[in-house]
Amino acid sequence: MAFKIAIAQINPRLGDLRSNLALYEEKIRLGVKEGADLVIFPELSLTGYFLRDMVPNVALKLSAPEIGRLKKLSRDIAFVAGLVEESPDYRFYNAAVYFAGGEIRHVHRKVYLPTYGMFDEQRYFARGDRVRAFDSKFGRMAILICEDLWHPSTIYLAALDGALAVLCPSTSPLRGITEGQPQDDNARYWELINRTYAETFGLFVIYGNRVGFEDGVGFWGGSEVVDPFGRRVVKANYYDEDFVIAEIALESVRRKRTMAPLLRDEDIDLTINELLRIRERPAHTEQVKGLKAFGSEAQARRGPKVEGFKGLRVKGAKSKSAKRKR
Repeated sequence: MAFKIAIAQINPRLGDLRSNLALYEEKIRLGVKEGADLVIFPELSLTGYFLRDMVPNVALKLSAPEIGRLKKLSRDIAFVAGLVEESPDYRFYNAAVYFAGGEIRHVHRKVYLPTYGMFDEQRYFARGDRVRAFDSKFGRMAILICEDLWHPSTIYLAALDGALAVLCPSTSPLRGITEGQPQDDNARYWELINRTYAETFGLFVIYGNRVGFEDGVGFWGGSEVVDPFGRRVVKANYYDEDFVIAEIALESVRRKRTMAPLLRDEDIDLTINELLRIRERPAHTEQVKGLKAFGSEAQARRGPKVEGFKGLRVKGAKSKSAKRKR
């Protein structure tokens, strides 16, 4: 089944729900006019990105009037909105919501919240705890938000869960301008992983980034659709607002996976067993010494396996993510 997917590469206003909702309506009407079936909006594009202490002020419960307005807009065209979701227990999530047919069909809460460089998302947002594919009228899809896609495990899980396309709303800043290059270093890296993931897992990657400036930080745009063979279907402008449409057929996923049946041959049990082994492996002697003060004598007698500290970062160990650009 072929369908038209649009990416609304916009410049939202920080903390201004009313203005950004009007911008959504404008782009959704444009999508309907141009015959698009699905529109992707960037990460947190209903609120702006560098919200900090404004997060509670712009957060929306899924029963909020603004959400009702978005549901009505989805009667004519499906779309993915980037917003702050407030849960019933008053947690705030960086979320992407898939609206279609006047209803919410899927919600993805960002799993990996960056805390390096200029980013401090974990201070303001709760972490999502799942990666799930979902069924749409176009085929099975998954949503991953920006930093999520920098972790190979997320798209691996999405592909194993049957996703034929991964929708990635993003708010990626520009970094590393090189003379003579049409895009910055961050854009080049994103384009590399989009192409690599699409071809490796045999699926479409739909990447929707924003533009404009917030708090002195610029965003590079460059939204794109990449097919399962790693070929770019459509590319938006760098650094400027844009609205691009691509016609895609998810049947090409079948062709790619027939030619390269990597997912068919994937040994899930092997992966699970090895991950369990890695999670439970004995700690280094020096790490155990540093943890003894926290364990009981019975725990110490059980040997170097330190259960209860699986997620602990050992003092002196450097995070790989601290060395990365977003």
